[in-house]
Amino acid sequence: MTGGGSGPTLVLVIIVGVLVGCGVSLLLERSLTRILLGIILLGNGVNLLIMLGGRPGVAPVVGTGRVEEMSDALPQAMVLTSIVITFGLTAFLLAVGYRSWYLTGDDEVPDDIEDRQIVRRAERDEAATVDLGGEGADADPEQVDPEPARRRLRRGDGVG
Repeated sequence: MTGGGSGPTLVLVIIVGVLVGCGVSLLLERSLTRILLGIILLGNGVNLLIMLGGRPGVAPVVGTGRVEEMSDALPQAMVLTSIVITFGLTAFLLAVGYRSWYLTGDDEVPDDIEDRQIVRRAERDEAATVDLGGEGADADPEQVDPEPARRRLRRGDGVG
C-alpha cells in the first residue's frame, strides 16, 4: 500500500492478477500436485486482494491514535480465517495426493467411469429415454427407493 493512504498501487493489483491467473490455470490441470499449487496460489492472490480492500493506517488499538487514522481490522481477520482454511485444504489435498501416489504410482486424476460412458453415448448419438411421468412411484424405474439396502435385506426382501 502507498504511504499516503491513497489506495493500492498498480504493482500490487498486477500481482493479485498474476497470482489468481496462475492459480486458476494450475487448477485446470490433471495432476494433483499442480492442483495443490493452484489452490495455494489462488488463496494467496485472494488474500492479497482482501487486504487491498482494507483502509491503511495506524494499528486499530483504542487509545493509540484517532479513529479516522486507524486501519480496518475486518480484512485482516478475514485473511487470517482464509489462511487457516487454505492450510486445511492444503493438508487434505496433500493426503489425497499421497494416497493416490501410494496406490497408483502417479498423482493424475483419472476420468470418471460414468463420464466415459456419457462421452461414448454422445459420440454414438444415443439419447436417454424420456421420462414422461404419470406412471406412479411403483411403476417408475427411475424412482429412487427411500429405504437403504440394509433394511430391505433385514426384512428378507433383498436379492440373494
